Amino acid sequence: MNIESIVDDKFKHKCFRELVEAPISALRGVSAADARALSQAFGVNTIGELAELRFVRWANAIKTLAEEETDTKEQIAKETLLDDAVEMTFPASDPISVDAGITRIEVAPDMVDAQSDHQIAPAVETDTAGKAGKGSRAP
Repeated sequence: MNIESIVDDKFKHKCFRELVEAPISALRGVSAADARALSQAFGVNTIGELAELRFVRWANAIKTLAEEETDTKEQIAKETLLDDAVEMTFPASDPISVDAGITRIEVAPDMVDAQSDHQIAPAVETDTAGKAGKGSRAP
């Protein structure tokens, strides 16, 4: 990182030891008003004091630990159940392995009787049990 991109021009030739003692407003994008607000709120006046501020350290620690955190067993189980539900809902989204020699379907697949192969087939069977006709499954 080029130091000139993070400090104001007035401070770009300073060494890091000098920058630690520089006012917070030396950081590019931090105005004098911002620096005063930080001073009033947290009692920090220099870049070094800002870096040592416990809230900044806590925030950095939380961010670092969040990047290394693994999912709990409950989160893994929920993710697995969600994956399984999506798989059952959208089976056509799976890639299909096809032999490179096959260019078209030679024989149409057998068609199923939609009336008997349906989610509510038992209800259909009950309704049509007393009727004679196609699809009736009366004993």
